[in-house]
Amino acid sequence: MSGVAMPRLIAALVLLGVWQALAMSGLLFRDVVPQLQLVVAGLYGVLVDPSFYANLAVTAGELAAATVIGGLAGLVVGLALGGSAFMAGAYERWVNWLGPTPKIVLFPVMLMLCGVGPASKIAMGAVSCFFPMALSVAGGVRGVDPALLLVGRSFRASRTQMLRTIYLPAMSAPLVNGIRLGFGVALIGVLLAETKLSNQGIGYMIMQAYARFDMPRMYALLILSVAGAVGVNMLTGRVAVALGGKP
Repeated sequence: MSGVAMPRLIAALVLLGVWQALAMSGLLFRDVVPQLQLVVAGLYGVLVDPSFYANLAVTAGELAAATVIGGLAGLVVGLALGGSAFMAGAYERWVNWLGPTPKIVLFPVMLMLCGVGPASKIAMGAVSCFFPMALSVAGGVRGVDPALLLVGRSFRASRTQMLRTIYLPAMSAPLVNGIRLGFGVALIGVLLAETKLSNQGIGYMIMQAYARFDMPRMYALLILSVAGAVGVNMLTGRVAVALGGKP
């Protein structure tokens, strides 16, 4: 067991112990914090429910589309902001100001523009993903070693060649970090949108469980959502290592 594994295990056990103690204390309304065995039973019930996988496919498809659309838009804008002092001076403040704004306030606009179907959820996730991606890429472009740029210019490399052979390899870590952050906020955007107005998806299932006050099922769905996000984050971390960046 590695040096950090034991503290992590102890922290997890302490957290579970606090949860169980709080559930058994009677301090909160009944089942608001269900006992661990009920949450485990809820996990089993969700995992054997075929409707979970159908709704998971809906959310995964919306999230993938949102991450691709928002990520590509953020990549293009980040390259423009990082590579042009004029563009950065003119527009980067807008990106910095709008980035921290809670994107859920834009959901009514998304509904009017895209309707109540999956397109509005994808748009919500894409807008959420765009800002961290754009800012990470812009910072990565500015961090490229000037010596590498001089080498590229000395060989009279075109802009496309500079981007492919110098910029993208040199900024692999900020790029992957932007993807990780973008995916995380895109997941939040999609799930929030599904909880507001939807009849399918994991967010919809969470709200259905909440409406029935089925707390073990609700917590089970939340745990599975977090576990999925952690799994994707770990995967992108391994990609970063493979590309020579930092996990």
